[in-house]
Amino acid sequence: MKKSRRSVITGTGHLIPELKIGNDHFLNSSFYDINNKRLPKTNEEITKKFEEITTISERRYVDGEILTSDLAYLAAKSAIESSKIDPEELDYIIVAHNFGDIKPGTNRTDMVPSLAARVKKKLGIKNPGCIAYDMIFGCPGWLQALIQADYYLRSGDADKALVIGADVLSRVSDEHDIDSMIYADGAGAVVLETEELNENRGVLAHLTRSDALDYADLLYMDHSYHREAGDNNIYLKMFGRKLYQYALTYVPAAIKQCLEKAGVHLSEVSKLFIHQANGKMDEAILSRLYKLYDMQAPENDIMPMSISWLGNSSVATIPTLLDLVLKGEIENHQIEKGDILVFASVGAGMNINAMVYRY
Repeated sequence: MKKSRRSVITGTGHLIPELKIGNDHFLNSSFYDINNKRLPKTNEEITKKFEEITTISERRYVDGEILTSDLAYLAAKSAIESSKIDPEELDYIIVAHNFGDIKPGTNRTDMVPSLAARVKKKLGIKNPGCIAYDMIFGCPGWLQALIQADYYLRSGDADKALVIGADVLSRVSDEHDIDSMIYADGAGAVVLETEELNENRGVLAHLTRSDALDYADLLYMDHSYHREAGDNNIYLKMFGRKLYQYALTYVPAAIKQCLEKAGVHLSEVSKLFIHQANGKMDEAILSRLYKLYDMQAPENDIMPMSISWLGNSSVATIPTLLDLVLKGEIENHQIEKGDILVFASVGAGMNINAMVYRY
């Protein structure tokens, strides 16, 4: 087989905050709906139903003065150590996030300089040829950054890229909105390197779609649901039911299209890493994907999950999950050489992306 230039993941890392927040944390909350009406059910009923719908029983929050760029740096440092590269050899540092650095006690975003520039400084990289910039693309941001890095590497423009996903959603969550229980904090990172290979390995194909015209407003920023709280900040909001239907309609089809682009059948896939947005939604996406192939979803664990104990940390979910599996920290999940992996994400925009990768 003729050698070809391929993008290969050579290192992974993550940072999971230590502060564990169980569902009982919300038992004393005051929940309101979009019309500023107090929810009639008890918080015990609300949290129980929430866990049934999302599978989330726990999530992680940052503590103290920790910022998104701190999480990004620590995940990046771990990925660099895993890859054993000299960080001065990096051509790109791309940090996917959605809210910049948010200091405790406020929810104002801070993105100047870029988080990528802050990470580069924290890593002590002197090389001016290492280009550092941010990616704002909703929850699919990390995967989109990985797609961009693949383009750079395969074009011959670069040899090594550090791709990070980090978010602190706990500081943009409305405590009076039950959707705030979904969100979490964290960071994950990979090092992507180019290799001349005579085998079909690394990134095989990727695909992105954007449906802004009809669905841009499914995730948005707005004031607290509790209008009398006197809070002038704006918080992350969603139309959950519509978002769920959008994801079920378009994510399975996008994954199938990406697999076809790679010349891979679903039956050949070993693992599906789907953005950890909602446990039940991910299960429904998996089931619908297999129906597109007139197949039953396998009984064995093909889809690793972390949302039940880590919550939804947006851009951090897929790289964190990948690192956990590669390091043997997710029970019943291993990745062997030659395994075909699928990454897929959906989020604000609305955007969907997918990637097929041979390990």
